[in-house]
Amino acid sequence: MTDLITTATARDEAEREARVALLPVGSFEQHGDYLPLATDTIVAAVIARELGQRYQAMVLPPITISCSHEHAGWRGTVSISARTLHRVVTDIATSLRESGIDRLVLISGHGGNYVLGNIAQEASVHGPRLAVFPTGTDWQRAREAAGMETTNHDDMHAGELETSILLATYPDLVRPGNETADWLADDRPYLLTLGMAGYTKSGVIGRPSLGTSAKGTAALEDLAQSFEPLFSVLTEVAP
Repeated sequence: MTDLITTATARDEAEREARVALLPVGSFEQHGDYLPLATDTIVAAVIARELGQRYQAMVLPPITISCSHEHAGWRGTVSISARTLHRVVTDIATSLRESGIDRLVLISGHGGNYVLGNIAQEASVHGPRLAVFPTGTDWQRAREAAGMETTNHDDMHAGELETSILLATYPDLVRPGNETADWLADDRPYLLTLGMAGYTKSGVIGRPSLGTSAKGTAALEDLAQSFEPLFSVLTEVAP
């Protein structure tokens, strides 16, 4: 999902001067019958690629397995513990600093990785070194800019947003079936305890029937614009 990195290309020249690295953090979990298990990883890598084309940043390969425990009721889902993800990300940040890049943005494609926020808080105690993007606010703004009919809450998984982004970038990965797979479960008070299986039989919570390529393209464009203030904070404020 990312371009081959060498030490001799024009893009690498910009990356060698970069102070910021982009680390896509995805997951490997069920996304209904029509989206691939790697959907969150693909989404995170696509966003990182878009940002890397517009900002002076080094785009890293993605973390492909993370905290998907709420999806454990579906075959194919694979998780690691929050402790392990915390260690992997902090080790990567440490290694980057040793090679001269002291700012890291975690491009988050999976909302269940709550630990990423804790990592960012801990790493930035003495100045802005690590951040998470997109936030919930960024995602909602992208939905509105793209003309999507759903919100982050009612379209939380394998819905209009994710289907649209894959249709815009890797349409061959979207199997038939999203047109009839809508599943609504707006009231989910015990999601962390019951998991997704407590609120959906199909693994979907959202409106995938509303997904379009045009919406996906518009959402990615808006996310690229939303990143600019965060990039400025990371590059202009000394830690």
